[in-house]
Order: sequence, then structure tokens, then C-alpha cells
Amino acid sequence: MARPECESHTGASTHAEHGQRVADMFGRIAGWYDFLNHALSGCQDIYWRYRLAKAARPRPGSMVLDLAAGTMDVSVELLRQYPDCTVAALDFALPMLETGKVRKLKDGREKRIFPVQADGRALPLPDESMSAATIAFGIRNILPREEAYAEFLRVLEPGARLCILEFGTGSKRVWKGLYNFYLDKLLPFIGDRISGDPGAYRYLAETIKSFPDERALGEELLKAGFERVYNVPMMSGIVYLHVAEKPAASVAQPAPEPAAPKAAPKAEKKPVAQKAEAKKSAPKKAAAKKSAEKKTAAKKTVAKKTGRKPAPKKAAPKKSRAKQ
Repeated sequence: MARPECESHTGASTHAEHGQRVADMFGRIAGWYDFLNHALSGCQDIYWRYRLAKAARPRPGSMVLDLAAGTMDVSVELLRQYPDCTVAALDFALPMLETGKVRKLKDGREKRIFPVQADGRALPLPDESMSAATIAFGIRNILPREEAYAEFLRVLEPGARLCILEFGTGSKRVWKGLYNFYLDKLLPFIGDRISGDPGAYRYLAETIKSFPDERALGEELLKAGFERVYNVPMMSGIVYLHVAEKPAASVAQPAPEPAAPKAAPKAEKKPVAQKAEAKKSAPKKAAAKKSAEKKTAAKKTVAKKTGRKPAPKKAAPKKSRAKQ
């Protein structure tokens, strides 16, 4: 028997099958999705999405990616905080996008938010075209996550942020185990009674419990190539906001110009001032030479007439050595 390609809580054996099963599951609960999000979180999800959008910090007038957009709550919040930006709202589950389009793309939002069905592992976007990216409660559903990280890095501009909103791992005891009891028992029960799909909220609880903790997720982002990774816990760590940046582009250094060939050394030229000085001192040196020659000739003439030889020059007296 072939070994499963992935460990999926949907029972799928390949990543492609996993993605399709997750899309079908969310498609079945699309009509109840917003109501259950607010009810099961005590409306805290509205604040969480506000914090997510606030951390994105897109460049003014640019395009922002909202992956796993669902019914586009995050897309609407991004547009509210950055009204001059455009939002690419991508999700694998088409019914979720269609539900959000009917309910939320009104009053001019339809000109700024563009829903597109897409796989997070192969985004239909050009390289370095997004000034920020968000994903709320969706990174758990993409297998393998490394492929999604690679796509985020590809489409983000250098220095742009990836902001992830996700549940903390359910393997830790929170609120003395009360939250863990909620995940195991209450969440699947309430989801089943309201949405009529027990599998969807059982899947949600299982993926939360098996999800990496905040440190492990941060290490995944660093390994993928992001930098400046940090997280912000909310509600005692039930939910985490993870922020990571794509490295800024390094400034290319211009190639050094080839060195010019060295010319043969030229004779040093004396400065003009030195030349002028030499010209001025030349006549003085010549006159002194002539004067010395005349004196010598005169001495010789006197010696001939008197018959005396010119007295030899006296040697300078030697200095006596100091006694040792």
C-alpha cells in the first residue's frame, strides 16, 4: 500500500485531495460561517481581524493580498483602514467568496476588492506585486505550508509584511483546561447543531490541537526566508498574530571601473616660482665666479713681481680630544 503523501485530518492521502476536501467542507458551511465565527468567539474575531489589518501596513495606493479570504471580512477591514489600496481576495472555496460578494461588496467596495478562486500553493499573481499579505485562520488548511510561504515570498514586494492570524496550539492547557474542553466537546457540538455539518467543526478542533505552537511557526517562517518574525498573543494565547517581513532588496554595487594603464614616468617639472628664482640667482653666481677668478689672477701677478710664493692656506686647528 502506498504511503500517504500528507497527514490530513480530512482523511486525504495527497495534498491535492486534502485541498479539495477542505474547499468542499467550507463550501457547505459558507452560509453560516460569519454567524458562527461571531458566536463561537464572543465577537472577539472582529477585534482580531482589526489587529491583523493594522499590522499589515501596505504601501499607499498599492495592492494587498488577502489569502483564504473566505467571506472577505478581512478584505473589508483592510479597505476600511487603507481606503486607497486595492485588495486581491483569494480563496480555494468558491461558495465562500460568492457568499461574501453578495453580502459585503457594496457601496463601492466592489471597485476595490476583487475575489478570485485560487490555490494558496500556486497564486495567480505576478512576482513582487503585493505590498502586504494577510491570512486569517487559513494557514492550518494549506498542506504543505512551505509551498504557501514560498508563494508569499514570491508575490510580496521586498520589505513587505506577511501577517498571519491563527489559533494557538490546543495542546497547551489554557484557562485551567477550560479552553481545551471547549475545543474537544463544545465547538463540534455547537457547530453541528447550527450548521448541520458535524465534520467541519470537528476538523477545526483537530487542526487547532495539532497545529505548531507560536515558536515553531516562527521558526517555519524564518526557515522559509522571512525575517523580523514576531508574534502577539491574544486571549491568553488562544489566538496569535504572527508578523514576518520579506527581506529588503540589497542595493547592487556598481562594478569597479578597469584601472587605466600607467604612463611612463615623466621628468619632474620644477614649479614656475623655482624657475624664476633660478633665473634670478644665475647672474649673481656668474659675477661671484668672475670676482674670484680676478682675485686669483691678481695674487699670481703680485707673486711674480715680488718673487714670493703665495702663502698656503692655514689648516683649521684640530680640536683637542677630551681626556678619557
